[in-house]
Amino acid sequence: MKLISWNVNGLRACMNKGFKEFMDSVDADIFCVQETKMQREQAEFVFPGYEEYWNSAEKKGYSG
Repeated sequence: MKLISWNVNGLRACMNKGFKEFMDSVDADIFCVQETKMQREQAEFVFPGYEEYWNSAEKKGYSG
């Protein structure tokens, strides 16, 4: 089993810097991201093959 945990410090910015390609290449069973700084409804991407569990900060723009 391969588990990846990454403090992304802003997931939307990270997506523009190769995050999706890295995620696809490592083929992890579990992929955890911290400090996404976004709400689920702000996500404009999907991660096929993974179930998502979000715990966002109540105030937008703060770490979740």
